[in-house]
Order: sequence, then C-alpha cells, then structure tokens
Amino acid sequence: MIDTTDTSIPDGDERRLRLDVDKDGVGVLTLCRPAKLNAWSWESSRQLGVMADRIRFDDRVRVVLLRAEGRAFCAGIDVTAPGSGIEGESGSARSRAYYEGIRWVHERFAAFARLPQPVVAAVQGYCLGFGFELALMADVRIAADDAVFALPEAQLGVAVDAGGDLRIAREAGAGWAKFLALTGRRIDADTARRLNLLQQVVPEAELERAARDVAREIAANAPLAVQSVKRDIDAYADAGLDAALDRVAMSAALTLTSEDATEGFTAKARRRPPEFRGA
Repeated sequence: MIDTTDTSIPDGDERRLRLDVDKDGVGVLTLCRPAKLNAWSWESSRQLGVMADRIRFDDRVRVVLLRAEGRAFCAGIDVTAPGSGIEGESGSARSRAYYEGIRWVHERFAAFARLPQPVVAAVQGYCLGFGFELALMADVRIAADDAVFALPEAQLGVAVDAGGDLRIAREAGAGWAKFLALTGRRIDADTARRLNLLQQVVPEAELERAARDVAREIAANAPLAVQSVKRDIDAYADAGLDAALDRVAMSAALTLTSEDATEGFTAKARRRPPEFRGA
C-alpha cells in the first residue's frame, strides 16, 4: 500500500492531478497522465483526497472544473497490477485489508464529492471503471461526442467498488444501473445523456470551452447560495448512500480476493477470454 499519511503531491511521472486556480474563481483540477490514459490507482485516490482538502477552504475557488489531458478522461485501473500492495497471510486477512483499503478510497472520494464548491466534469474519450465513477461524483457532467462510458468490473471478476452503480441507480434508475454493471457494456455520450448521466454533449473541439462556460456561470453566482443549493440537493439525492457504500466496500473486498478476480485480471492483461469458476 501507499503512505496514507502523506499530504504531498509529487512532481514528474508520479503526479496524477494538477490544480490551477483561474482569476474568475474556477479551480481547474486536471488528470495529468495522458500517456497512461490517466489510469487510476491507490496513489491517484490519495492525491485526489489531498487536492480536495486544499480546495475546500480555498476562498479563491468558487467552482471546480474536473478535466483530463490527452485522448481519454480515465481508462480505469491498471489491470497489470491488480494487487497494488494488498497482502495478508490468509484469504480472510487479505479480504480485511481490501475492505479497509476500499473504505479509505471511499473516504477520499467523499472528500471530493462533498466539496462545498460545485464540480463540473469535462469528459472526453474513454471514461471507464474508476474514471466513470469519478465523473459521476461531479455535480454537472459535460461530455465530448467521442466519450465512451462503462463499468467493466464484472468482466474482470470483481464488484463495482466506488459506488458508480449506486450513482447510476440514483440518476437513471435501478434497471439501468444493473444493466450497465452486470454486462459491462459500453455506451456512447448520446446514450449517457438520454439516461440523465450527462447534462450536455458537445463536439470534442468545443468541450473545453463549453465546460469552462458552465463553470464560470456558476462561479459568477453568490457562493453561499450556490453551496447551499449543492448541500440541499445532495442531502436529498444521497440519502442512504453511506450505508450502501459500506456494503460496496465489503463486496469489493470479497471479490477482489477471489480466484475469479485473479483470472479476470490475468485474462485481460493477456487479451484472452476469462474462464470464471465462481470461486
């Protein structure tokens, strides 16, 4: 595992996120590993939590624009390293370690999703797995017409582990959440908009401008009123989410330590169909 007490953001290849604050009150939070398609990791979650803590009390930031460099928003996790340092002397010890690890990730995500400032996400290209779940934590989502969304976890033998399926159920209904999470099927931006998972779809060349325009429009409004609106709507929409996320953490822990998960990640890395046994 990583050092969960570290509050620094490294430079160079280890930097996952970059924050720039515009003079018009927009805090631009950028996923900045385009060569890796902004693939997510434990370190990405740590840096997201650090950034959320920095943004929360920064009076310069009235709204957050979440964006990504390169041709993909986030292509999910790195399937070549499924363990990511989780160890244990037994299956139950590893399950316990994963459970606490996923709960820790949920806490980092909660710090971001519950920022007082609204978050506008600008999504292009692949938005898969953790990437999709991250985008769903934003308050407003704008996508380029080339964006592709999916929760492929079941194809790897694991449960959806950051609450993305719960948020889809909130926005699009339980049936669509089950359909997408159970099949792992990819959907395009127009379909995601019809399911109420996006607020706008624009040509790829116009994504940056469109997202910044929305962010600036929000930033121009009264900060206390804007933050009150976000809190009030979230209190209604997220009722029951905390208890459901704890169940998600346990489901993720049990499936991540299964033989099917090992087979799923191995098959994906070797580009062959998996052979799941339910073990």
